[in-house]
Amino acid sequence: MKPSAQSAQSSPAAPPKFSSYQKFVVGMLAFLQFAVILDFMLMSPLGALIMPALEISPTQFGLVVSAYAFSAGFSGLLTAGFADRFDRKRLLLFFYAGFILGTLWCGLAQSFEMLLLARVVTGLFGGVIGSIVLAISTDLFPPQMRGRVMGMIQTAFAASQVLGIPIGLYLSNRWNWHVPFLALAGLGVFAGVFVSWRMRPVSAHLAIPQEHSAWMHLFHTVTEPRYLMAFATTALLTTGGYMLMPFSSAFVVNNLGIGLDKLPTVYLVTGLFTIFCGPLVGKAADSFGKFRVFVIGTVMSIAMVLIYTHLGPLPLPLLVFVNVLMFVGIFSRMIPFQAMVSSVPSTTQRGAFTAISASIQQLSGGVASVIAGHIVTRGIDGRLQHFEVVGYVVVATSLAALALLWLLQRKRLEESVAQPITAV
Repeated sequence: MKPSAQSAQSSPAAPPKFSSYQKFVVGMLAFLQFAVILDFMLMSPLGALIMPALEISPTQFGLVVSAYAFSAGFSGLLTAGFADRFDRKRLLLFFYAGFILGTLWCGLAQSFEMLLLARVVTGLFGGVIGSIVLAISTDLFPPQMRGRVMGMIQTAFAASQVLGIPIGLYLSNRWNWHVPFLALAGLGVFAGVFVSWRMRPVSAHLAIPQEHSAWMHLFHTVTEPRYLMAFATTALLTTGGYMLMPFSSAFVVNNLGIGLDKLPTVYLVTGLFTIFCGPLVGKAADSFGKFRVFVIGTVMSIAMVLIYTHLGPLPLPLLVFVNVLMFVGIFSRMIPFQAMVSSVPSTTQRGAFTAISASIQQLSGGVASVIAGHIVTRGIDGRLQHFEVVGYVVVATSLAALALLWLLQRKRLEESVAQPITAV
């Protein structure tokens, strides 16, 4: 009997299973994330319809798109000091209600000024929802389950590509550009009522006394050295994605010779593979180690980014294959990173930490787009030039993020070893 007991102790424990309520929570959080991401992503493909309908210039439309990101970044910083002083369910419903009203306003806007204000309001509320979702995920799920949870939530990005954007384009072509926003607002009301009815309060953190005022709470969060390393890693990871995405469609059409009518196929297949791989990456992170999966994802994404940014004219199936591998590598970084960084903040600072992280994500994404716009130029023949330089910048930020995360992991391990010694 002894050998079997020893072997049972030495074998790795299987990841815990989800209860029915936990499955419901993960599904609802993923849907809320899906709605917020879709609202943000709908603006770009609808630009061809919105600009002539409202008689606005490309410069004005660019301002409408960027207004969401900057207002979302400002909102994250503004609410960080108060994020840990309320039941997270109530906080989520408050900001989600504001997000629905902003989306409804977008659908009803009849002028540039009204649409701009609507996007500012939508960003103020929608930009905080992602941070609350991460805080709830960390509160309700232990570290052994967070890889799978983040895998499900992160698939919302792919689902918005596969389901949301095609449906939004169909509705706008069938009626007008207002309809997708009105439909999203109506669906959001149903989801908000369902969350209010079924989700239990998330208020365990309120039992722990808060030491500081709201502004001091924010100050102590942004000055904690461990948190600063996590914030810097978030900024570096976000920079890579936002530098490639704004120019990907133009690069595919003008440099790779793929027709505009084939672009939906590229995004559809990529999104389907990402939806399928996201939960598998999360399960692997829980089973084999989150940092180990992050390293594999970093190596894979670096290799595929270098290949992608140096491509020339090629057949559609080969482009889809390269694109799928690149996005799988990117998701293999983001999912374990979200699971790892969720353990960094203390319980009393979790809301502030995630709110600041979301704010940094929005602001660094806007800065990355501006930097990429100064690197990439358009030649006389319409081809993008210096796109490979953007790839080199993405590789550099990826390596820097890997180094920072390694240091953060090492610091956390040292602290976990020191705590038992101190207790003894």
